[in-house]
Amino acid sequence: MVMSILVLGGAGYIGSHMVRKLLDENEDVVVIDNLSNGHVKAIDKRAFFIKGDIRDKDILKLVFGNFKIDTVFHFCADMQIPESLKFPNKYFDNNVYGLIALIDVMKDFKIDKLIFSSSAAVYGIPKKSPILENSDKNPINPYGLTKLMMEQIMSWDGAAYGINWVSFRYFNVAGAQLDSSIGEAHSPESHLIPIVLEAAAHKRDYVSMCGNDYQTRDGYNIRDYVHILDLVEAHFLGLKYLRTGGNSDVFNIGSKKGYSVKEIVNAIKERTGIDFKVVDAPRRGGDPDELVADSTKIRRILGWNPKYSDLNSIIDSSWSWLRKNPNGFKK
Repeated sequence: MVMSILVLGGAGYIGSHMVRKLLDENEDVVVIDNLSNGHVKAIDKRAFFIKGDIRDKDILKLVFGNFKIDTVFHFCADMQIPESLKFPNKYFDNNVYGLIALIDVMKDFKIDKLIFSSSAAVYGIPKKSPILENSDKNPINPYGLTKLMMEQIMSWDGAAYGINWVSFRYFNVAGAQLDSSIGEAHSPESHLIPIVLEAAAHKRDYVSMCGNDYQTRDGYNIRDYVHILDLVEAHFLGLKYLRTGGNSDVFNIGSKKGYSVKEIVNAIKERTGIDFKVVDAPRRGGDPDELVADSTKIRRILGWNPKYSDLNSIIDSSWSWLRKNPNGFKK
């Protein structure tokens, strides 16, 4: 039986790009997604797709029983900070219980490799920047807390059940496939770069910059941006690392450079040549002033060398995707 990779959340933004990368590397791929945030059209037709939920152990047993799964990629956590503040139990259920359900079935089928999508939200408000993997972890929202809890669960369960894992702490991910075949399409959109590009495309009347009194160089919060193609390349390197006997570990994924909300807005105006209305708005709950990664560890241990994570490449690929697919994956 051919060895397969299981991608949970493979119809979503990051998951669909990971599926494409794995297939292009001649891996056999199975996707499970409940389509609450994903799109069937985003899934590469070369993958085998099953509609299902990570919390449904019967679905997991069906897949593990009918496919020889080598490694599981986990991209199916709920991920909106404001929503997590309003509905924390939704996040504890899907994120924390979902991982427990997955590991319960993985151990029964003796599947011993797990690659996990974590977040810089585990750090909370950092005392120093750039942030190292061993920096203090004090999440300030339920979303970040669930990611930290999930890492801790993997650590204990990995030791107990012989599962090796890699956790990648993302900072901000943006961009699209260079051929514009898949890209970011959330509804409603909550990420800064696609929101600003929607204003440039006249799909929204204005851009709200939430909070101008952060302790940063211009008063607007600062984030570290990585191109989606560099992100999935890091995950593929993680797969090779586990396959060659690498120990369970945690890695930041970031460009080591931060941009403020205002700087992103100005860069998009300059790159697209389009002016649009921008207004100041109140802060969002649960937003740290600055999140910038120290990504020395992933570069040293996994040999990660981002190729597309300069701001212009991120904006250009996102803008191309939006212009060619103004309604995302809808007709």
